[in-house]
Amino acid sequence: MLLDPFLEFAFMRRALVGCLALSLSAPPLGVFLVLRRLSLIGDALGHAILPGVALGVAVFGLSLVAMSAGGVLAGLAVVLGAGLAARGTALREDASLAGFYLVALALGVAIVSAGGGQVDLLALLFGAVLAVDDPALLFMAGTASVTLVALAVMWRPLVIETFDPGFLRVARGRGAVWHLGFLALVVLNLVAAFQALGTLMAVGLMMLPATAARFWSGSLGGQVVAAAVLAMLASAIGLTLSFHADIPTGPAIVLTAGAFWLLSLAAGPEGSLLARVLRRPHYAG
Repeated sequence: MLLDPFLEFAFMRRALVGCLALSLSAPPLGVFLVLRRLSLIGDALGHAILPGVALGVAVFGLSLVAMSAGGVLAGLAVVLGAGLAARGTALREDASLAGFYLVALALGVAIVSAGGGQVDLLALLFGAVLAVDDPALLFMAGTASVTLVALAVMWRPLVIETFDPGFLRVARGRGAVWHLGFLALVVLNLVAAFQALGTLMAVGLMMLPATAARFWSGSLGGQVVAAAVLAMLASAIGLTLSFHADIPTGPAIVLTAGAFWLLSLAAGPEGSLLARVLRRPHYAG
């Protein structure tokens, strides 16, 4: 029951390998988003790539290159627009990002509607395991490789910019450059994940394991490892659930990741409800 879908069907193996690859790169980015108190930015960027993906399909058809390029350009446009608005006006970055992503989401839905059925809205929003062909798998694996290498290069300044952004400003460490580079990696991973998970569900693989990892380790490195492991488990179990229960892949994987998050929240070894109860001091009468 557990292994047959992956042994019998090549598309299930491609989807599994692709999701496992992204599980190595997307959740570590989510850990940094959580630490920087930017968790909802991942969700906003997941919505922001929709018009680029929809426009790529409407103009060039079901082309992986067109959809991916459109999604990346749309996501980067929202990131840069929100950053410029935050630095040039009195508006905070999170508020400006909310405005940009809502406009992008509405534009994406309008493009899909104007396509007259050429673009499958449900497939774009919630993903389709059959869409993970060999080129999509290579794109996912390439995205994971680029992300891991980039994180290795920018790890130290990214950690400093996360915990003490004022230090980089004083030391002229170009904190804004690292911040934009980090958000570009977030966009790239969301675009790669939408093939199997959809634009709305892709952020779930990034953020739910990252928030759950907080309850498994108190160190940054430990949280990154825990987030990747939880994401890989959620991908394998979610794909199996999707196959047998005949539900969309994206919701199945995200629901599994959500179950791990609830379990971690309730009984994880670091700061969970159970851990706080057990560590609560008891006073003798």
